[in-house]
Amino acid sequence: MLRPDAGVRQAPALTRLGYGAANVGNLFRPLSDEQAWAILEAAWDAGIRYYDTAPHYGLGLSEQRLGAFLRTKPRDEFVISTKAGRLLRPNPDDDGGLDVANDFHVPTTLRREWDFSADGIRASLDESLDRLGLDRVDVLYLHDPERHDLDLALREAFPALQQLRDEGAVDAVGIGSMVSSALAAAVEGADLDLIMIAGRYTLLEQSAADDVLPACHERGTGVVAASVFNSGLLAKDEPSRDDRYEYGRMPDELWDRVQRIVAVCRAHDVALPAAAVQFALRDPSVRSVVVGGSRPEQLRRNADLMAAPIPAALWDELANEGLIR
Repeated sequence: MLRPDAGVRQAPALTRLGYGAANVGNLFRPLSDEQAWAILEAAWDAGIRYYDTAPHYGLGLSEQRLGAFLRTKPRDEFVISTKAGRLLRPNPDDDGGLDVANDFHVPTTLRREWDFSADGIRASLDESLDRLGLDRVDVLYLHDPERHDLDLALREAFPALQQLRDEGAVDAVGIGSMVSSALAAAVEGADLDLIMIAGRYTLLEQSAADDVLPACHERGTGVVAASVFNSGLLAKDEPSRDDRYEYGRMPDELWDRVQRIVAVCRAHDVALPAAAVQFALRDPSVRSVVVGGSRPEQLRRNADLMAAPIPAALWDELANEGLIR
């Protein structure tokens, strides 16, 4: 149960490791249908049973590919979440190009249109179900509402999500965002079951511990941690100074912090990526860690990292060094 204070309502149980399906929407590089299927098969074989997608990912391609794969699996053996807030509509300005401005290698025949109205939220769910080819999704998040209008989201979109949950159209509702202030406002201002924190509660960066996690503890709201490798920076044992962080060059202060974390991991003979993928689960509100992956071997490795033993002494030293809360 993700909201013990709610009493009668239960949100779906999530596996410790989930798969974020942006990559099968051709994030950063194009994948064939066969390549996407192999990635999803590797995730399933690794024991992953929680899958997250969104209309935004590849202008619907991620939902289409993920749905085609999951339709071959027993419906009661997996949990799927998608997102609302952006509707996909025909693009009158399509020039035959690709959606690389949003990092997706897909044709720009569609465009994203914000819609936080009750009708728009309901339409988003219905259209996602059509692309997925499924009769239901388990979790529906509002996607990045602060990029459009957070106040409008609190007035209209979140009540619309709650209505869908009350009707039984979805089991759980929440928000997905990489902005801590938006996440905290949503937890405090709406009746949410889950939130997805992207990149703000990681081994490297824990700003969500200031306001988001305390609000979740108080309200009984579950957390899904995403982007725990911080743009891939923590995905290898020895990060490089030239690695991408967010959308630009890594600040010197952050690089120094990375080096200190690496040194502690090395002293305890723990792979940096293993500590990164397991860190968030130390908080009792965190139900799952969602990671991406554009190759089958990455999914298998992530499962191994999640299962790797980590001594308590590692966390103790990181805390004593002021590197984790």
